Amino acid sequence: MNKFYITTPIYYVNASPHLGHAYTGVFADVIARYRRTKGDDVFFLTGTDEHGAKVMRAAEAAGVKVETFVDRQQEKFRNLAKDLMITHDDFIRTSDKKKHWPGAQKMWETLRKAGDIYLGKYEGQYCVGHEAFITDKDLENGTCIEHGVAPEHLVEENYFFRLSEYADRIRANIISGKFQILPEARKNEVLAMINEGLTDISFSRPSSDIPWGVPVPGDNKQTMYVWCDALANYLSAIGYGHSGKDAEKLMLYWPADLQIIGKDILRFHAIIWPGMLLAAGLPLPKVLIAHGHILSGAKKMSKTIGNVVDPNAVIAEYGAEILRNYLISEIPNFDDGDFTMTRFAEVYEAKFANSIGNIVSRIAAMIEKYAPEGIVRPDRAVLQTYRLRRFVPASAKEELVEVKGEDVELYVSQLAMEEYGKFMDAYHIGDAARVGWRLLEQCDAYIQEYQPFKLAATDLNGTKAILWNSTILLLGAMKMLRPIMPGTADKVFGVFHVSPDTACEDWKEIHASRVTPLFPRKEANK
Repeated sequence: MNKFYITTPIYYVNASPHLGHAYTGVFADVIARYRRTKGDDVFFLTGTDEHGAKVMRAAEAAGVKVETFVDRQQEKFRNLAKDLMITHDDFIRTSDKKKHWPGAQKMWETLRKAGDIYLGKYEGQYCVGHEAFITDKDLENGTCIEHGVAPEHLVEENYFFRLSEYADRIRANIISGKFQILPEARKNEVLAMINEGLTDISFSRPSSDIPWGVPVPGDNKQTMYVWCDALANYLSAIGYGHSGKDAEKLMLYWPADLQIIGKDILRFHAIIWPGMLLAAGLPLPKVLIAHGHILSGAKKMSKTIGNVVDPNAVIAEYGAEILRNYLISEIPNFDDGDFTMTRFAEVYEAKFANSIGNIVSRIAAMIEKYAPEGIVRPDRAVLQTYRLRRFVPASAKEELVEVKGEDVELYVSQLAMEEYGKFMDAYHIGDAARVGWRLLEQCDAYIQEYQPFKLAATDLNGTKAILWNSTILLLGAMKMLRPIMPGTADKVFGVFHVSPDTACEDWKEIHASRVTPLFPRKEANK
């Protein structure tokens, strides 16, 4: 088995999870599920970042101890992951002294022994929102552009990491493709940052200011800053800093095959994290994806504007799989995307109530009506007459074009599945999903063209052949959409008594059970 180690960022617990967290988690989960279908040994990590000034202040505002606060908050992230059907193998918490702290402290000691950590004095502008020191280019009218708050001017003694020493090696790994950054625009952004010149970075804060965190080894007056603490989670979760059996995963899974983050933490993961790994003598991750942000009505979500979308509310009304599909199929994988409940409701009606739900019900009902005992079998002689003649190409126009003599099973199992696989392997999972949705469109067009419900009066065998081909198209689509909508796909396969883990060319017959619409129209419930 090929190993595949995939991570999300660890989510900061100062506030409740939002739609952006949901997107990152679903993005990673779809890839993890797909890799498992390929037989890979997948290890999927997510978790929470629970230290720092913002967390302390949020706990104070809530009137509870910080330990109580982070316990409550991390549970919200766990529950969202559960509700979204995210199949992570581990959930790391940076406040876990047994599991995480040894790895963070080993990273610190390794960098110190390499001569890359030194004590110095730092004077600068500290933004609590960023949990980082910022520069004038991050300010507008004296306030942080992103957080709208004036930074604090700090002068303090900190430990520093010699990031500047690793600029050339980081650049070389990116340019060579050994450390791949997607999309290309983010790669160019990182290279521009490096070319501007990297400076050493503050690696600790005085414990008198931030007592809530991992202590610096050998200096109880200093607390590890976010870099060595939070970023080390990707290693500590697989045994770094441990010994014996606890360390076996490190040898098996590192380097990470894919790390998925939001673009706002690109610098941390594309520059600081690689610098730490190089200093520690560890290989860099293979691929880093920095996706865009989710906007609402083309604007950044804000409680003041009133355009915040609560993922829990969407799940409660529509179900997790409808939200999973929207995030993957309607939001660009690598750019900013827009989410409004109006558009969400439109997609539900078009793709679920009118497409999947309607097609499954129609085909199942016709098989039950026109085929003995609700079973259809491939009659090769008859199938030659009712081949697939129309399909939607993978083009910007998405037009129906004429294609003659296409064998449906061959088309689904080879041509369409190959296109789907290429997209998935390149992490263009939205395009891969569209291959599946296109098959559903082809299925509907195929039924409309041959009209098996009318043909039955003169050619019953022809009707059954059309129903066989229609089912192949339907189930081929559900096989592709299964990493996004696993529950829905399994329900559809259950309706037709076929295993989703087998190839359509191996199916000898298809049974059908009549089913009520899987996705009723929302208007009917009002």
